[in-house]
Amino acid sequence: MVDTKVKHTEDTENRFNYKEPNISILPDTKGKKIGDYRFYEIDGKKYPSVTSVLSIRKSEGLKKWREKIGEDVANWEMRRAARRGKSFHTLVEQYMKNETPSIRDVLPLGLFRLMKPYLDQIDNIRLVEQIMYSPKLTIAGQVDCVAEYNGKLSVIDFKTANKERIEEWVENYFLQCTAYACMYEETFNEDIDQIVVLIAGEDGSMVPFVKEKKDYEETLVKSIQEFYDKVKTDLNE
Repeated sequence: MVDTKVKHTEDTENRFNYKEPNISILPDTKGKKIGDYRFYEIDGKKYPSVTSVLSIRKSEGLKKWREKIGEDVANWEMRRAARRGKSFHTLVEQYMKNETPSIRDVLPLGLFRLMKPYLDQIDNIRLVEQIMYSPKLTIAGQVDCVAEYNGKLSVIDFKTANKERIEEWVENYFLQCTAYACMYEETFNEDIDQIVVLIAGEDGSMVPFVKEKKDYEETLVKSIQEFYDKVKTDLNE
């Protein structure tokens, strides 16, 4: 089992306990965009980000969406969603670290309030917004959270959306969490019980998905191989 230290809080405003592993063994890198993909250089080797690896799975659907609404509108919406997600993640991170919120914008605050009851089911936090990697899978990425969710050790991902998402639309999210679960287990030798994806929508929806990583490991490995095959093809063209 992982060697952890438990940090209990006495102030009633401190909402969460932390049970931290030795994070000094995690890589200190921010990643770099190379072409269309982000890579993390760790110990002299470049590891593609999980999101880059999985991006090729939805490239056709994204292309059709751009063609339907036009490039200008698509670019505007992508930038808007990115700003929304960044502000929302800042609020979640500050809440979990027992810090005063710094975001005052109405939309991210509204999405945060939708998710707050689900955040309050989290405790004994291992990691928040940490870079991890897997030499075995040859990928890397920044996990939102590793903690106990309703008493089970989980990889937890926080998402925002324009409208309620159904399960068939979000398989990439499950694959992303599975990748982080594999990285965590490989690094800290502590089993992840489940993966959790929490999605707050601008339409007022709030959807929690709780899954088992074993159901997505085979697809993840296949997706990683397809990514490397595509990158090699792109480089040779």
